[in-house]
Amino acid sequence: MAWSVCINEILTDDELRAILGRLGSDKDKEAFGLVCKKWLYLQSTERKKLAARAGPHMLRKMAARFSRVVELDLSQSVSRSFYPGVTDSDLRVIADGFRCLRVLYLQNCKGFPLLLFFAGITDAGMVEIGRGLSSLQCLDVSYCRKLTDKGLSAVAEGCCDLRNLHLAGCRFVTDKLLHALSKNCHNLEELGLQGCTNITDSGLTALVNGCRRIKFLDINKCSNVGDSGVSSVSEACSSLKTLKLLDCYRIGDESILSLARFCKNLETLIVGGCRDISDESLKSLAAACKNSLKNLRMDWCLNVSDSSLRCILSQCRNLEALDIGCCEEVTDAAFEGLGTREIESGLKVLKVSNCPKITVAGVGVLLDKCNSLEYLDVRSCPHITKAGCDGAGLQFPACCKVNFAGSLSEPDVLV
Repeated sequence: MAWSVCINEILTDDELRAILGRLGSDKDKEAFGLVCKKWLYLQSTERKKLAARAGPHMLRKMAARFSRVVELDLSQSVSRSFYPGVTDSDLRVIADGFRCLRVLYLQNCKGFPLLLFFAGITDAGMVEIGRGLSSLQCLDVSYCRKLTDKGLSAVAEGCCDLRNLHLAGCRFVTDKLLHALSKNCHNLEELGLQGCTNITDSGLTALVNGCRRIKFLDINKCSNVGDSGVSSVSEACSSLKTLKLLDCYRIGDESILSLARFCKNLETLIVGGCRDISDESLKSLAAACKNSLKNLRMDWCLNVSDSSLRCILSQCRNLEALDIGCCEEVTDAAFEGLGTREIESGLKVLKVSNCPKITVAGVGVLLDKCNSLEYLDVRSCPHITKAGCDGAGLQFPACCKVNFAGSLSEPDVLV
């Protein structure tokens, strides 16, 4: 006589979790939860990531069901926010209900300015996060414009294992927060401060007194930062891989020379608009970071000429993206550095827009050594036209998009 046996009587919860863990796709994991209520419960408790658009009531239900979630995304679109948006009440529920949370995304949760009851997230919400999520490692509150040092310092004090913190557009942030991070968050590796114009050199110096593991630092458009602050960062954080200094007009050769001396593993450097940077410091950087540098943006660096570019193109063997737009002194001779390389260049993105001295001949030299080129920006180069390139018989790689007139979308690798 045949006996029917339920699989749930044979396999323990741990064995079922092991089976679930071996399922590769999200679709298969969702199907696992459709077998029965027990399997749905196990699938829910094992879920690690959630993206939600929910108020406090629904968040409480989600916290009860998805008790082991480590990543929660409540970010809103830049152009379109859902009503009523994320509020401090939501953050209070999150702090109490998602105790395992490691990653929290809240970009653009800025609320509705005309509705006082839906003001987005404020310092009060950040205080709740600092109180309840001691295991938090990554927080992104970019463009949450009401946040100040008070709320974010509470996060720094309560979330001492913080590794990544992104605050782009949080214009009320000052050096006071950097002091709090230095004191409490010694494992910090990524810090985004784009547009935080109240940050100064003294704040950066204080930051790296305690946070010496920083690998990514974005201080684009922090106009009060100068050479002394950047030099402090480079000297303290030798493992720095990405540094963004777009439109930091106080930056000059001292910063670049300091990077060359201390940060020999630098991979991405953004110095567009830093007009005091000259050839000599860039030559030092090329020599020091020849094995690591991958992305270099220096548009509007008006003192840059062929001599430094020849060094960069000949020595930086892993360079993949280069922007020299509006560097008016650069000529075709800059690309002669490619001819000294024993191996083909791996350059994929090159922007030379508004470089009036570069011609079709220079593009030809480039193409001889750059078969990996995927995007070439030659807008507003008076001597480079599609007709001119066709007439010279230039053959661009099959995958290469050439932007002659601005009609192509640009890759964001150098943003």
